[in-house]
Amino acid sequence: MPYQLTQHEVEVRATATTVEIFHKGLRVASHARNPTPYRASTVDEHRPKAHQRHLAWTPSRLVDWAATIGPATAQLFDRIMRAKRHPEQGYRSCLGILRLGDQYPKARVESAARRAVTLNACSYQSLKSILQHNLDGTEPESAPAPKPPLDHPNLRGPNYFDTNEPPALQ
Repeated sequence: MPYQLTQHEVEVRATATTVEIFHKGLRVASHARNPTPYRASTVDEHRPKAHQRHLAWTPSRLVDWAATIGPATAQLFDRIMRAKRHPEQGYRSCLGILRLGDQYPKARVESAARRAVTLNACSYQSLKSILQHNLDGTEPESAPAPKPPLDHPNLRGPNYFDTNEPPALQ
């Protein structure tokens, strides 16, 4: 089955257990098929070079790196990566936050991270917005106290719904 990839035509031969790729009759790749249906598998050598470098990183390495800014930044990184199905999906956000440390003092980034964690706004965009709007120096507003329930003669209380009998008509 021919397949056009950039400017090279290749032939793919697939069996129940193997996928082979040929270019001009020469086999250029052979892989065991993933036995789990609808599950992708990638050989690390076939990833782009930038992705290969990210493979050497671990979530704990990024959290340790964030800890050089402060504990709230480390906690923010941890939350960002835990929120993703795969921690690697949070790497770009974390690296972006580290780059914000080049634009803003580390103390401000740490303060913004503390605010983001408190508000559960754990993302690069949220942290960037906090810094841009100078919200890192203010405490988040607490939620207003709930209003007391209405007291009105037409409101039915919980006892109205406790019985299986229909209410008496008046």
